[in-house]
Amino acid sequence: MTQRDPVCGMEIEPQSAFAKREHMGQTFYFCSDSCVDQFDADPHNYVMTSATTGFNPERTLTRIELPVSGLPLKEHSTHLKATLHALEGVDVVKVNGAAGRLEVQYDAQKVDVARLVSAVKSIGFQVGVTRVKIGIENLRCASCVNFIEDELKSTPGVLSATVDIATQEASVDYLPQKATLSQLNAAIEAWGYKPRPASSDAPVDKQEEAHAREYSRLMKMFWFAAIVSVPVLLFAYPQYVPVIRDLSMETIRWAWILSALATLPVLFYSGYDFFTGAWAAFKHRSANMNTLIALGTGAAWLYSTFAIAFPSVFPEGTSEPFYDVVAVVIALVVLGQALELRAKGQSSSAIKKLLGLQAKTARVIRDGKEMDIPVEEVLVGDVIQVRPGEKIPVDGVIVEGSSAVDESMLTGESLPVSKKKGDEVIGATLNKTGAFKFRATKVGKDTALAQIVKMVQDAQNSKAPIARLADTISGYFVPIVMILAVWTFVTWFAIGPQPQLVYALVTSVTVLIIACPCALGLATPMSLMVGIGKGAEHGILIRSGEALQTARAIQTVVLDKTGTITKGKPELTDTVLSEQSSVDGEQLLRLAASVEKVSEHPLAQAIVEGAQAQKLELTEVKDFDAIPGHGVSAKVEGRSILIGNLKLMNREKIALGSLEEQSKSIADDGKTPMYIALDGEAAGIIAVADTVKEDSAEAIKVLQNMGIEVVMITGDNRRTAEAIARRVGITRVLAEVLPEDKANNIHLLQAEGKKVAMVGDGINDAPALAQADVGLAIGTGTDVAIEASDITLIKGSLKGVVTAIEVSRATMKNIYQNLVGAFFYNTLGVPVAMGLLFPFFGVLLSPLIAGAAMAFSSVTVVGNANRLRGFKPKFSVR
Repeated sequence: MTQRDPVCGMEIEPQSAFAKREHMGQTFYFCSDSCVDQFDADPHNYVMTSATTGFNPERTLTRIELPVSGLPLKEHSTHLKATLHALEGVDVVKVNGAAGRLEVQYDAQKVDVARLVSAVKSIGFQVGVTRVKIGIENLRCASCVNFIEDELKSTPGVLSATVDIATQEASVDYLPQKATLSQLNAAIEAWGYKPRPASSDAPVDKQEEAHAREYSRLMKMFWFAAIVSVPVLLFAYPQYVPVIRDLSMETIRWAWILSALATLPVLFYSGYDFFTGAWAAFKHRSANMNTLIALGTGAAWLYSTFAIAFPSVFPEGTSEPFYDVVAVVIALVVLGQALELRAKGQSSSAIKKLLGLQAKTARVIRDGKEMDIPVEEVLVGDVIQVRPGEKIPVDGVIVEGSSAVDESMLTGESLPVSKKKGDEVIGATLNKTGAFKFRATKVGKDTALAQIVKMVQDAQNSKAPIARLADTISGYFVPIVMILAVWTFVTWFAIGPQPQLVYALVTSVTVLIIACPCALGLATPMSLMVGIGKGAEHGILIRSGEALQTARAIQTVVLDKTGTITKGKPELTDTVLSEQSSVDGEQLLRLAASVEKVSEHPLAQAIVEGAQAQKLELTEVKDFDAIPGHGVSAKVEGRSILIGNLKLMNREKIALGSLEEQSKSIADDGKTPMYIALDGEAAGIIAVADTVKEDSAEAIKVLQNMGIEVVMITGDNRRTAEAIARRVGITRVLAEVLPEDKANNIHLLQAEGKKVAMVGDGINDAPALAQADVGLAIGTGTDVAIEASDITLIKGSLKGVVTAIEVSRATMKNIYQNLVGAFFYNTLGVPVAMGLLFPFFGVLLSPLIAGAAMAFSSVTVVGNANRLRGFKPKFSVR
C-alpha cells in the first residue's frame, strides 16, 4: 500500500521511502531530504486528519522558507509583508529577521516561487539563489531546447532556466533548499540527454580536448555510415552501374538482404543519437528533430525490409528497397553535425583569446627565496617578482619598484601606463620596461580577467528575446512537419501516379528529412556567441542577449557629465596676468601652487599638479590662513598673497580692473576662476576645470551621425553645463538635476516614446542606469554603477558607446540574415519535398538531396555567424 509524502504529496512505497518520522501517533514517509527538512522544521504544520494516508486532502497551501539577506526587524517588516500579500495566492508571510529567513505559505496554482522571489527583490532584498551551469552532451536539436527548459522550470525550487544550443549548456537559478543538483540532472536526463560538467567552467585546454573528442566521435560515426553507403548505393540503382546491371535478379535480391543487415549498425551506431533522442521525446508525448530523422530513416528501412521479405504483397514495381536513404541520409546529417561542431569551436574563439592571455606561472617570493609556481597556486598576500617583458600573473598592488604596463587587453588603450609603489596592477597585462614586486590581492576566479571571462560566458549563455521566438517556432515546427508528411503520404497514395506506394513513401520520407528546425534554433545563439565575444575583444562587456538586442534600437543616449564626458578630475586650464602684474605667468603659478600645496580645497590639488607638470619649484609658505567661503591668504618669499573669489577681493579692497570681465568670460566656458593678489594689488587669475576627455566630442559626433540624439545630464549649474555641452556639440542639456531625479528624467525621455540608453560612472548614476532601456557603465567608475548596468565599457572612453551600438547592430543584422535564411530554406524546402513542382516540371526531390540540404542548412547558419568575426568598429578603441 502506497503512502503520501505529507510535504509534497508524492505517492511512495513505504519500503522505498527516503526517510520516515513518528509524530503525534502518526507515521510519515518522505521522498527526499528536502521534504524531511521542511517537516522537521515545523511538524505540527503537517499533522493530518487521516492516519492511514498521512495526507490531508483539504490542505492546498505550499510552504517555503527563503534565505533573505538584510531582512528588517519585526517592527519594520510591514512593507515586505504587504508586498508579498499583494500577490494573489499568498496566504501567510512570516519574517524572521534574526535568522535571515522568510516563510511564505502560498497556493501553487496561483503563484510560483519565481514571482515570490521577484517580489522580494523588487523592494531591495537579496534572496539566497544558487546559479549553476550544466553541460548537456550532444544537444543539437533546436526543438529540444524548449522541452528541457520547461522540464527544468517545472522542477520545484527552480526560478529560471535557459538552455543554449550553441554552448550546449543550461544555466539554472534555483533555491538549494528546495531543489538539488541531482534533480536538475534528472530533468535533463528525462529528455534522453546526458548531463555533464559545464565545459565553460573548465580550463581552455580541457574545453578543446572535449571538443576534439566529440568531433572525433562524430567523424567516426560519419565514416562508418559513409563506407557502408558506397556498396548500398551501388546496389540501390543496379540498372545504372556497369557489371552490377548484368547480375541476375536473384543475386541483386541477396545483395539487398545484405544491405538490410549492413544498414542496421548504421541505424544503431551512426544514428544512435537520433533514435535515443526520438524515444525520449516519445516518452514525453512530444516530437523533436531526432523524431523526424528517426522516423524518416526508420520508415525507409522497415519498408525496404518488408518489400524484399514479402515482394508479392506489393504492387508490381514497388518492392524495390531504399536502404541507400538510410545510410546516406544518416551519414550526411552526422557529417553536418561534425562540421557544425567545428565551426562552433571557431565561434567561441573570443573566450579562448581571453583565457589565453593569462600567465601560466608566477615568480613568488616565499621565505626570502624566489620560486616559479603555476599561477593556480598563487595565494592572496604572496609577493611576486615581475621582470621586463613578463606577464603579470594575478591582480595586486606594487610594493617595490616601478614600470610601464601595457593594459591594452583590459582597457583597449595601446599606450603603456606608468606604475609605481602603491598602484594597482591587473593580471594578464604585460610589463614593459621596469622590474617590480607586488602583493597579490586577487587570485583565481576573483581576478579581473576571470570576472570578464565569466561575464562574457554568462552573456553568451543568455537569450535575446528574438531567440525565444525562434525556440517557440521550433517547438511547433516538428509536429507540423509530421502532419505534413502524413498528409503528403496520403495525397500521393490516393491521387499520385503509379507506383503510388513508392511515390508516397519517398515524398513523405523526404519531407521528414528536409525539415530543419536546427537552422532556426542555431540562428540566434551562434550570432550572439560571436557578437558578444567580438564586443569583449574591443573592451565592451555585454551582460545579456537582451541588452545586445535592445542596444540596436537605441534612439537617445543620455550622458552623465562628470567622469563620462569629462575626466571627472579638475585640471589647471588658464593663467591670466593683470596689466599691472609684477610677475610673469610661471612665477604667478609657482607662488599660487606653493600656497595651495598646504590647502585642503578640492581645487588646490589641480593647481599644484599643474605647476609640477611645468617642473616649477615650490617654496615654503608662512602664515597660511583659510578664509571660509572666500579663499586663502599666506606669505611666500616675503610677499603677501591672496587667492580666492570676488568676495575676498572686494573685502580686501583689491582693484581688479579688466580681470573681472575676463573672469566672467572664463566662467562662461565652464571653468572656475580664482583671483590672485600680491602685496595688495591684483596680479592675475588662475582657472581650473573638469576638462573634457580628448575623444568625447568625436564620439558624440559619430553618435549623432548614426541618427542618435545625444543628451547631457548633470547636477551642475546650467551655465557650466551648457559651456561643456557647446564644447562637445550637444544641444539638449538637463542641468541642475539632483542624483535621485536622474532616473525620473530617464523615465520622462522614455515617455516620449524613445528607446533610451544611459551612460554613467558614479554611485548616483546607478538608479538611472537601471531605469534606462540599456545602461552603459564606464569601467573606470564605481562597482555599484557597473553592477547596475547592462553593458560595461572597460575603457573610460565614449568611443566604447559607439562600438557597443555597432556590435549590437552588426550582430542583430547577422541574426536576421540567419533567421530569414532558415525560414526561407524551410518554407521553400518542405513544399518542394512534398512534390509541389512535380505536376508542373516533373521534378521530385530525392531523400538523399534532402538529407544533404538539411545537414548543410545548419552549417550555413553557423558559417554566416562566423562572418561576424571579421567585424571592425568605426574607430578602434585599441
